[in-house]
Amino acid sequence: MASPVKLPGAGFKFPSVPCSWNKRDSLLFSTSIGCKAYESQFLNELHPDFQPFPTYPVILQFKGSYQSIIDYYTTTRTPAIPGVPPVDQTRVLDGQRHIQIFQPLPASSTDHAFELQITCLGVADKGPAGMITETEAVLVDTLTGTKYCRILRQSFAVGKGGWGGPKKEKETVYVPPKRQSDAVYTHVTTKETAHLYRLNGDYNPLHCDDVVAKKAGFKGIILHGLCTWNMSAHAVVSTFAGGDGRRLREFQARFKKVVYPGDTLLVEMWKMGRENGLQEVLFRTSVEGQEVLNNGRALLSVESAATKL
Repeated sequence: MASPVKLPGAGFKFPSVPCSWNKRDSLLFSTSIGCKAYESQFLNELHPDFQPFPTYPVILQFKGSYQSIIDYYTTTRTPAIPGVPPVDQTRVLDGQRHIQIFQPLPASSTDHAFELQITCLGVADKGPAGMITETEAVLVDTLTGTKYCRILRQSFAVGKGGWGGPKKEKETVYVPPKRQSDAVYTHVTTKETAHLYRLNGDYNPLHCDDVVAKKAGFKGIILHGLCTWNMSAHAVVSTFAGGDGRRLREFQARFKKVVYPGDTLLVEMWKMGRENGLQEVLFRTSVEGQEVLNNGRALLSVESAATKL
């Protein structure tokens, strides 16, 4: 059996990113991804079981420890990875996101010292179309050494391929079964959805400025891919975890098509078997019959009788 190909850049360490949040940040995030009024555990800091939504850490790669509005391109600029072409951040697209959750997040970062420790897992050449960079970001409380989650990110640098680098090995692809879904969740976005979500810390002007978006080839401002991703996570938690975010252990999806503010998201979900004692759920998210997220998969801790479908 051939050994896995070691991709260029593997092991390169990016500067760590200090991270902080408060209860207001948690409330804003939960509101922006569509949590409902009856889900007061996410929307009311006075609730006895108040909790940040479990996928909140994905926004920390943008927000860091900032509490004010920040320049997107300045804060997302990263050092060049040795051995691969430099990247133009204005031409980088999100490919996929995968979070593995080890510990529930505290309601705020007070009395902690969190940072994201980010490592390149490798860069793959996709030919003239571009190149794929995969990174791992681990959220750690440096006071205790406790690891809270691991975020795997694939990004696609348009037009940066064809430099003779190795190809990426095939990955497992999760395809829903050919039967009716076990549950469907609909979320109607509004023209203001992107404006609200960006306040979490992702201030890319593509999501608020028509001129910038049209110059990039879109018909107008687009919804953050991670907003769609997080709304889909909310659909899974609401449907299969009884609204208890602490039961979500893994969540992933690949970005396939652009979503525009005002579109209606349809999240179809299939309850599968158990993996290492965790409930597997496959899903896909579509707009008017067109997939916008695929390769969707979640793992949840074992359901209680109250959350059986």
